[in-house]
Amino acid sequence: MWGICSRTMGKVGLAKPCGLMKSCHLVKPVSVTRVTDRYLTHQRGLPSLPVPPLQQTCERYMSALEPIVEVDELKQTKELVDEFEKAGGVGEKLQRALEKRARNTENWLSEWWVQVAYLEYRMPVVIHSSPGLVLPRMNFSDKQGQIRFAAKLISGVLDFKTMIDNETLPVEYLGGKPLCMNQYYEVLSSCRIPGLKKDSIVNHAKSSRPPKHITVVHNFQFFVLDVYNSDGTPLTADQLCVQLERICSSSLQTNVEPVGILTTQNRDSWGKAYINLIKDKTNKKSVSAIQRSIFTLCLDGAMPRVSNEMYRSCAAVQMLHGGGSRWNSGNRWFDKTLQFIVGEDGTCGANYEHAPAEGPPIVALIDHVVEYTRKPEMIRSPMVPLPMPQKLLFNITPEIKKNIEEAKHNMNILAKDLDMKVIVFGHFGKNVPKAHNMSPDAFIQIALQLAYYRLYRCCCATYESASLRMFKLGRTDTIRSASSASATFVKAFDDPSKQNTDKIDLLAKAVNAHRLYTNRAISGQAIDRHLLGLKLLALEEKLPLPAIFTDTAYAKALHYQLSTSQVPSKTDCVMCFGPVVNNGFGVCYNPMNDHINFAVSSFNTCEETNAAHLAQAIESALLDMRTLLEQTPRAKL
Repeated sequence: MWGICSRTMGKVGLAKPCGLMKSCHLVKPVSVTRVTDRYLTHQRGLPSLPVPPLQQTCERYMSALEPIVEVDELKQTKELVDEFEKAGGVGEKLQRALEKRARNTENWLSEWWVQVAYLEYRMPVVIHSSPGLVLPRMNFSDKQGQIRFAAKLISGVLDFKTMIDNETLPVEYLGGKPLCMNQYYEVLSSCRIPGLKKDSIVNHAKSSRPPKHITVVHNFQFFVLDVYNSDGTPLTADQLCVQLERICSSSLQTNVEPVGILTTQNRDSWGKAYINLIKDKTNKKSVSAIQRSIFTLCLDGAMPRVSNEMYRSCAAVQMLHGGGSRWNSGNRWFDKTLQFIVGEDGTCGANYEHAPAEGPPIVALIDHVVEYTRKPEMIRSPMVPLPMPQKLLFNITPEIKKNIEEAKHNMNILAKDLDMKVIVFGHFGKNVPKAHNMSPDAFIQIALQLAYYRLYRCCCATYESASLRMFKLGRTDTIRSASSASATFVKAFDDPSKQNTDKIDLLAKAVNAHRLYTNRAISGQAIDRHLLGLKLLALEEKLPLPAIFTDTAYAKALHYQLSTSQVPSKTDCVMCFGPVVNNGFGVCYNPMNDHINFAVSSFNTCEETNAAHLAQAIESALLDMRTLLEQTPRAKL
């Protein structure tokens, strides 16, 4: 799921991060065919999310605790779990109620999930929830190049939008099974709206008059850019260039109030400021235009100059939060589901608000757009007169000014606290684990376990997102990468008394255990969402919370010091997100055939964590695991 912060766990028992699709490399689009009628038929044909058996979840929960909880504590938890699942007990009653909910809804989890995981979550979406995506650096370094690329990017998004509008998107498959396509219909023309205790989402694509404009922001100033002609055809790249040039020319001043920085605030603070902001009719109209737009395009100034080694890490920071108030954090509207970011120096990428969708639709859209920008332009359009893009005006009262200053201050603290390290592991990619008949994702996850163990001499609760899109309206569940098998392997790896052949056996067992858990998770048989459903039912029914949910072991299980996600993409890019706990790491990776892109994050205020140290440990772990495989004669795995 991309981006729930585990700080919400005390209430509902959640975890981050990205709902980046697990094992996405298995997804193969079928040939594109018209699915106007077939789309609904396809969706109706998908199975509903199952409710796993209670006893199964309880047994698997105990297994998941073994590598991260002390033996004495585990014994106490076992008593609580036995009490919870006994015949006629509270667990059985909650299980029956959950099964009834599953029979009466399309998906027993999805509505709960978007509420408790996102809309009721009150931390800023910046860093804590919304992921960033860094594209390879583009080959331009001036305003003209920026405008030309941005125009082609807009055209590429509109080309993808046509497939969404016409319902001609290829259906995706995972392991031969069709996937739910609903999230593709949620990412454009949608926006999060701040509230005082809970946010909401609007999707204008489904309205009777869907929007025909995007929002462009340049030098903290917002513009409405109509991207369709009066006959319904999209503007060509040439026409879009003209319009973007007009926008840049009419927003050269830089001493304007960065209203967009308000969206970086804690959600309750932003909710209060929002009510105050839209009291003014002009402001309300401007905010509405941003919310209704198809997506936002952020035209940034150049980044701070850094070495080539530091470039990707700095670019990731720009995509994730904009670098603070001195740079580009105010050149955003972080509530927009989709923001494309194009810097004057060739730095490009995106940021997305996580509530409506996971990573796969975003990655598929971006892959399409990048491919589109590389095509030669076929159409040279006649220069018909175009209406001037409309600048959105804001009346800044002293109270709004105060809110903006507070947002700047808090954003700068957030930006200063985030430690981000992006590395390209260039020694090998998916090719090596595949050559040894190992799942590349499982191999990388076990390397993460080894890297963490070497730094801290213990195992920790580890989150990896698994897609539930095999089911109607499916979102994500948790792959728990720390297993008894992985713990045994990492403890043995640097032990000189262990034989290499034994270590390889332990590695194979760890990889297989991860693969088994992955298969269970994508089949709706993991433990985390099931336990969450039982907990939410108890809260909804105002029942005393069962003791297993107030147990310290449950808190440990949800304190993800490693919050990870695989985001495979055809484009040589990397996604990034912040840690979900103060003393944790966020690790996102894109495995290519011969290299792996990693983005590792931590918080500077935690003395125990350091993103560069973990990145180095990951690199060493991967190399050492390869050496072990290649230098040890062994029968086929």
